[in-house]
Amino acid sequence: MERIQKVLAHHGAGSRRQIDKLLQEGRIKVNGKVAKPGDQLQGGEKVSIDDKLVRFPRHIIKPKLLMYHKPVGLVSTRSDPQGRPTVYGQLPKLQQGRWIGVGRLDINTSGLLLFTTNGELANRLMHPSFEVEREYAVRVRGEVTDEKVANLTSGIELDDGMAKFDLITDGGGQGTNHWYHVTLREGKNREVRRLWEAVDVEVSRLVRVRYFNFTLPKWLKPGKTRFFDDDVVVRLFESLELEYPAENKNKILKAAKAQSKTRHGRRK
Repeated sequence: MERIQKVLAHHGAGSRRQIDKLLQEGRIKVNGKVAKPGDQLQGGEKVSIDDKLVRFPRHIIKPKLLMYHKPVGLVSTRSDPQGRPTVYGQLPKLQQGRWIGVGRLDINTSGLLLFTTNGELANRLMHPSFEVEREYAVRVRGEVTDEKVANLTSGIELDDGMAKFDLITDGGGQGTNHWYHVTLREGKNREVRRLWEAVDVEVSRLVRVRYFNFTLPKWLKPGKTRFFDDDVVVRLFESLELEYPAENKNKILKAAKAQSKTRHGRRK
């Protein structure tokens, strides 16, 4: 038997945090009864979310990982009360499971978003306790002094607590076209913009260029996606100390190694 959060996360119903929220709101049922956090499944139960039956495949599907270059003007939620277009409407369709977003970007921010079909992976990449690093390119308006940089890297009290940048580097440019690169390990709402605003500097453009070990390539244009190979996903699970859920992990790594040798031999 396994906890309902783990089972649903493995099958792409959402991240553990999202599933916990659904459970607390009484939106998940097992065999017609409202489920509670910590309930366990032994297999064969009828599980529904918002009265929609969850279909469990006979075999656990290989987790998929996708990078999306989000353009300005899209919201990162699955649906929007105001009817604005969402990033989920731009993603490739899946035959099994569904895409789970790894973090969000606000409507006026562009750049790298990761999506996976595995809730455990999404949770590990988002959970504050793992302090996953994010990097942004920021175009600013306003004077940026050494004192302001020192304040931004030592910590500033925001409405929802202390926040800071781990690193700020000058990206060049003149006047209203001056860029900086900033890194941080939190995902508070509009945190990058609010930190700069706290020192009287306006952000005129914001692009996420890196999340964890994944960097937005220059060739990936806004609105375009990039699938990662299975071996990349396997190694990501290993680096995060997660158990890869599919059975053919070793076969995937062996095939990737053989393919790499073939490519290297051709270059010679």
